[in-house]
Amino acid sequence: MPVVTISRQFGAGGLTLSKMIADKMNFALFDHEIIQMVAEKTKVSSDWVRSVEKESGGRFQKFISGLVPRSLVDRILDDERGYIDEAIYVDMLQAVIKKISDEGNAVILGRGGQYVLRGEAGVTHILLVADLQDRIRFISDHYKLTPKQAAAVVASEDKRRMNLYRKFGKEDYDHPGLYHMVLNTSRVDIEEACMLICRLVSS
Repeated sequence: MPVVTISRQFGAGGLTLSKMIADKMNFALFDHEIIQMVAEKTKVSSDWVRSVEKESGGRFQKFISGLVPRSLVDRILDDERGYIDEAIYVDMLQAVIKKISDEGNAVILGRGGQYVLRGEAGVTHILLVADLQDRIRFISDHYKLTPKQAAAVVASEDKRRMNLYRKFGKEDYDHPGLYHMVLNTSRVDIEEACMLICRLVSS
């Protein structure tokens, strides 16, 4: 059963497009739900998982490189209070994404899906890019921010994304060779992008 991973530059419309694809193809959409699933498996709060994502460092490289880290599942399940660190997060996130893929009919937004599921049959990887001014305008319009506020948010998210992947030892996250399709939403509107992706997945 098919799976779509969506990687995106912030403000290129990734969440909006992911929702459209999921609705059109009757797929489940996984974004923040992935955080919740990891939190449930590790018996910690979603906020704690988010904090691990923000602070992720060297051990994350194993996950992004597609290597399976040592399993810490028993250690997690034996601790009623719940515990999570980078190694556990890597283990659980990879397991959750692969479980989603095994069940199929899913759209996975972000979280390194293009690396975790690289080469998997039935998985289509999509990258969304857009011109900087269009990304700023998109964020301003959709989140009711001033252009100045939106520009600051986009710059901050671009820097965070770059720094995070550098910690992974990856700088090729926008390389077209990782993806089945790269769409520039400054040139292709969201509705047309949805149609193109759905057609590709269906074929």
